[in-house]
Amino acid sequence: MDLEAVRTFVAVAEAGRFQEAAADLSITQQAVSKRIATLERGLGVRLFTRGPRGAELSIDGRAFLPHARELLRVAERAVASVHPGSRPLRVDVIASRSAQSGLMRGFHRVHPEIDLDVMMLFDIETAVTAIRSGAIDASFRAVAAPGRPLPEDIESIRVLDEPLQLLTGSSHALAGARSVTVAQLARHRIWMPGIVPGTEWAAYYDDLVAEFGLTIEATGPNFGSDALLDTIADTPALATFMGEHTRLIWPADHGLRRIPVTDPTPVYPHSLLWRRDNPHPALATLRAHLAATTAGHDAAGTWTPGWVLTR
Repeated sequence: MDLEAVRTFVAVAEAGRFQEAAADLSITQQAVSKRIATLERGLGVRLFTRGPRGAELSIDGRAFLPHARELLRVAERAVASVHPGSRPLRVDVIASRSAQSGLMRGFHRVHPEIDLDVMMLFDIETAVTAIRSGAIDASFRAVAAPGRPLPEDIESIRVLDEPLQLLTGSSHALAGARSVTVAQLARHRIWMPGIVPGTEWAAYYDDLVAEFGLTIEATGPNFGSDALLDTIADTPALATFMGEHTRLIWPADHGLRRIPVTDPTPVYPHSLLWRRDNPHPALATLRAHLAATTAGHDAAGTWTPGWVLTR
């Protein structure tokens, strides 16, 4: 059904004359007559009768009028549902305890008036596809892994370089250290079952291993952070990497240690990705907030892989 014809019908019903409805709609009286005639043919009924006081609703016209008004209200709500700023800003983070999640919590504290939908997608390819389709507005990722440049319609900017820390149990040989150098780690086993081949974080750790000769094991199923913490606490020979801003909770008797890594400090480069033509006004607010609250990219004494790009 032609909504413009329905809108014209309602305008005539309210004005009582075709000429006044035409003026209200800024179209010609002839156009009003054609729209009404088309609507009547589609419905198979007469909607108006000509009377001494102008256009009067027929019995069928009076029956159709409330439904016509509801059709226009539904159309307005449909348009409003996708109008920039009328829906929540949809942002992808890797995990609920991650640094990216912390960045979004900080944004929400500063801008509680902005509605947010925070979701968790798996890898950068899935995230980019969702950004390009409009399913999400932005995603936090490490970009761009070798051989996988971002599409031309995707923009990115570095927002946080997160230092890596070593996580050990209380019986690990390095448990008592206040900090450890990357060179010291070359003699120890680092277990990270969450590394999935083909992901951007797998590319990051591959470069870290190649650069510093580390031993990172990704064997065994990934049962989540709780199982990882249990294993690290119970296995003196194993340690793992955690981001400095990753939120972890473990039982007191685990005795886990988080130890800064230095000389240099490996940092994980978090970037925000979005589609260049995304008009959501809250996206610009998020970008401005991140620019004002994060800094220090490629600081002296830190290491990031050579493929990391900043646009």
